[in-house]
Amino acid sequence: MNGPKILFKIPVLGGIPVTETIVNMWVIMAIIVAVCIFLTRNLEVKPTKKRQVIAEKLVGMLYNLVEDTMGPGHKKFVPYIGALFTMSICGSLSSLFGVRPYTADLSVTLGWALVTFCMVQFTSIKTKGVGGWLKGFLEPVPFLLPLNLVSEVANPISIAFRHFGNIAAGMVITSLLYGALASLSAFVLGFIPNAFINSIPIFQLGIPAVLSIYFDLFTSFLQAYIISMLTMVYVAGAGEA
Repeated sequence: MNGPKILFKIPVLGGIPVTETIVNMWVIMAIIVAVCIFLTRNLEVKPTKKRQVIAEKLVGMLYNLVEDTMGPGHKKFVPYIGALFTMSICGSLSSLFGVRPYTADLSVTLGWALVTFCMVQFTSIKTKGVGGWLKGFLEPVPFLLPLNLVSEVANPISIAFRHFGNIAAGMVITSLLYGALASLSAFVLGFIPNAFINSIPIFQLGIPAVLSIYFDLFTSFLQAYIISMLTMVYVAGAGEA
């Protein structure tokens, strides 16, 4: 509710704060690396192990998604799109294990959006040249230059705030719901003259679990898919001559 907690400070440059976001992200990155190493260890030309089949299936699905969305000439972006989707979905789903999702921190989604913004500009310059890139801000008519600049900057900002807003809102709503259900339990059971029974938050059982299917599962997959698709669309659009 009040943002990520500062867990400790690195005694450098007056103290560099290390928050939950940083720690949780590094832990999840380590888990992802470990899973990748496990799935790709001792690969065979003709796969006979289930883990290699799973790895090849996931990679094939990712290549097909990028090719269908961006075109066959953009396969070099597969590693980035795969990393972006994986980090997004794993970060958001970490809330299922009682961990504060780092995707609920604007600095994380804004960082991803800035990387996407730089990729878009680099792809545009590489495709059209510096002159063509600058000329694009004057099209279709020169007086639209301010609007074109605002639109270019608004794209990464909208990506960052959309992802952050949905995950953070889900976390806030879930927290408020738990508090409201605890109060409701105390009110209903308050008529029973038993201290032990009064302390049992019965309404917190079941209801939050059902709602988490939307806030934790559906929303997490949806936002990971949206940020990946928007990234592919923006980069592919910049690569059009």
